[in-house]
Amino acid sequence: MCEPLAPLNVARVDAAARVREQLAASDADWDIRVLPEPVPTAAAAAAALGCDVGAIANSLIFAADGAALLVVASGAHRVHLERLARRISVGKIRRADPAFVAAHTGQEIGGVAPVGHPSPLRTVVDQALAGYPVVWAGGGDEHTMFATTFDELLKLTGGTPVDVG
Repeated sequence: MCEPLAPLNVARVDAAARVREQLAASDADWDIRVLPEPVPTAAAAAAALGCDVGAIANSLIFAADGAALLVVASGAHRVHLERLARRISVGKIRRADPAFVAAHTGQEIGGVAPVGHPSPLRTVVDQALAGYPVVWAGGGDEHTMFATTFDELLKLTGGTPVDVG
């Protein structure tokens, strides 16, 4: 007797497909990896990909004075919210809840990509990522990652390089 298949997570598939579509529309040749196990943290992604945790580009959503802010941070860094607020001239940055993240990205926490969102987000990219020739970013779900560079992340996201720590 066959085991029943697990239900398909349509939202996850759609989010990853939107990321792939946006990447395909650019001029670069992308190394997109779908991993067998979920990698919801930088440490898990680095272990699965065999790279330094600092080369993982975490896409984190915050509320900056109420508006969505995408911070693409090195997996080796914690975002210092007060310093970052001063650096980007906003009053207050707070952590976003899962509903806020989903509403602004169409993606779930643990799989947020720097691209593939319903509309462009104000974005800052951690300058520490420039120290890695290849960085790995989330591909829209907990199983998908893609290789890129710091300069390509800036181009893809329209982001501003900032020290986020």
